[in-house]
Amino acid sequence: MTAVKIGINPTIWSNDDMPQLGGDTPLDVCLAETRLAGFAGTEMGGKFPKTSAQMRPLLAKHGLELASGWFTGKALVHDVNQEFEAALVHLQLLKDMGCPYVVYADTSHGTQGEISTPISKGPRLADDEWKAYGRKLTKIAEKMADFGVGMAVHHHMATIIQTDSDIGHLMNHTGEAVGLVYDTGHCAYSGGDPLALLKKHVARIQHVHCKDIRRDKLRACMTADISFLRAILSGVFTVPGDGAVDYPPILEVLARHGYSGWLIVEAEQDPKVAQPLTYAKMGYENLARMAREAGFTVL
Repeated sequence: MTAVKIGINPTIWSNDDMPQLGGDTPLDVCLAETRLAGFAGTEMGGKFPKTSAQMRPLLAKHGLELASGWFTGKALVHDVNQEFEAALVHLQLLKDMGCPYVVYADTSHGTQGEISTPISKGPRLADDEWKAYGRKLTKIAEKMADFGVGMAVHHHMATIIQTDSDIGHLMNHTGEAVGLVYDTGHCAYSGGDPLALLKKHVARIQHVHCKDIRRDKLRACMTADISFLRAILSGVFTVPGDGAVDYPPILEVLARHGYSGWLIVEAEQDPKVAQPLTYAKMGYENLARMAREAGFTVL
C-alpha cells in the first residue's frame, strides 16, 4: 500500500485575500484545531512565520509538519533570474522545513484577488504564447530544483492557468521539472472534469488539493458571472465529501499510480457561516476514510 499524509490549508480559518474572513483568528487557534481535527500537517498562510527558526518550534508545539506553501508567482512578466530571486526566501524556508515542492501560482495579470471583477474577465494566454511561456517556466523550475525545492504549478481560477485546456498547454510546453498541483475544486469550477484531468496528467502530479464544490452555488455564480472572491462568499466551496466532486475514483487512480505526497483539504468559506473546526473534522474524516478505501495507508 502507498502511504499518504493528510494536511489542510489554513484558509478554512483565515482567508489572506479577504481579511474579514477570519482575519482576527490567532494562528495558535488555527494550528491547535488543525491537530485536534486529526491532520498531520498544514500548508502555510499569511500569518505563518517566514523563517524556519520561527516555524519549526511553532509547528512542533502542535505536533504538525509543514506540507508546503503558496508562492505568488509572476513568471509571465518576470525574467528567469528575477522570478527565482523573488522566490528565494520562500524556497529557503520550504527547504529548511523539508518540503519537496512549492505551491507555485502564476498570478501575472490575475484577477483572483479582485472582488468586483467578473470571472469571465480573467487573463488568458493565446495558443501561440504557450511555447515561449513554457520554456521560461521550465528554466525557472529547473533553477528551483537545483536549489532543492521542486515547482508544482497550481491551476487556479482567474489566473492564466485555469481550465483543463490551459493545464494541457502547460504540460505540453514544459519539461519534467514542472510538476502540477492537482486541485479538484478549481478544475470543477472552471468547467473541467477532475477525473479525466487526473488520468491525463497523473505522472506530473506532485501535490493534491482536495477542495469540494457545491454544484447549485457554482451554477448561480457562473450564471451571474461574479468574481472568484464573491463566489467564496456565496459558499461555492466546501470540504471533500460535502459537495459534488466524486472522490473515490479520483483517489483510486492516485493510489494505483503510487502517489505518495500530501492530500490537502482546502475549502475557502466564511468561518462565521461554516464553523472551521466542524468543517476541518468533517474534511479529515471524509478524506481519510475514502483514501483508505481507495487503498492508501494514511500516516
